[in-house]
Amino acid sequence: MSQTETEIATQPECWRRAIALARRPDAAGVAELPGPGERVAVVGCGTSWFMAQAYAVLRESGGHGETDAFPASEMPVGRRYDRVVALTRSGTTTEVLAVLRRLRGVTPTVAITADPATPVMELADAACVLEFADETSVVQTRFATSELVFLRALLGEDLSRLPAQGEAALAEPLTDDLLGAEQFTFLGRGWAHGVAQEAALKMREAAGAWTEAYPVMEYRHGPISITGPGRVAWWFGDLSGVPEGLPDEIARTGGRLVAFGRDPVADLVVVQRLAATLGAARGLDPDNPRHLTRSVILA
Repeated sequence: MSQTETEIATQPECWRRAIALARRPDAAGVAELPGPGERVAVVGCGTSWFMAQAYAVLRESGGHGETDAFPASEMPVGRRYDRVVALTRSGTTTEVLAVLRRLRGVTPTVAITADPATPVMELADAACVLEFADETSVVQTRFATSELVFLRALLGEDLSRLPAQGEAALAEPLTDDLLGAEQFTFLGRGWAHGVAQEAALKMREAAGAWTEAYPVMEYRHGPISITGPGRVAWWFGDLSGVPEGLPDEIARTGGRLVAFGRDPVADLVVVQRLAATLGAARGLDPDNPRHLTRSVILA
């Protein structure tokens, strides 16, 4: 078993710990996270950007305040926010640190990270450390889902059933049609679109697979032309949210619609497992993907 697969399997327990941490207002950094009504920006790179997107939609749609998400390299200069949240597993990502330096003394910042001994701890005004979810593999799995679970719990969501859903996702069979598919298109609505983008990234990183991701209503506007025999369209979210007529349209292409209907974070676990399995079958090392490092540190 690869280290990535080991880390994937620990996610339900990490989520329990993340939910418990969110219930502790005295924990370091928790009180400094965005409060109701604040105008907030969330920044990250790669996986952390997709988690930022999901959180931004959840926070704003839940009535907690206007929330934007940016890749750290594209954070607007001069736009005013009440608080900026930086998501960074390593605490060393160059673009994230550059944003925090620029905002020092201008806008309150808080980081969510996995490592307490990194530069982000000095540059952010406050930090929440999810050290229990840190990883040694390059590909992010449990840290990304744990930070999103943590943020969702802070928004007041009842996530008590989520760990059990994660355990069910760990037991979900990886069927031959998934293992043999040549292309995957991941679909979501609202905050689940961020999760869909993360699913596509995991498949590219760990398995070198051809994957794409779209808001579900955009899928008909061109991307459906990719779908066909031996190809998969994968829905994240409750089954009642699948747009009317979409299953029939996918069936007419000859492709397969995958829709488990669990919480999108739980269903992401199935994709993580699939990516690691496909990567190993293709002779790749999911712990150390080609051309990637644990953190992008620029000269």
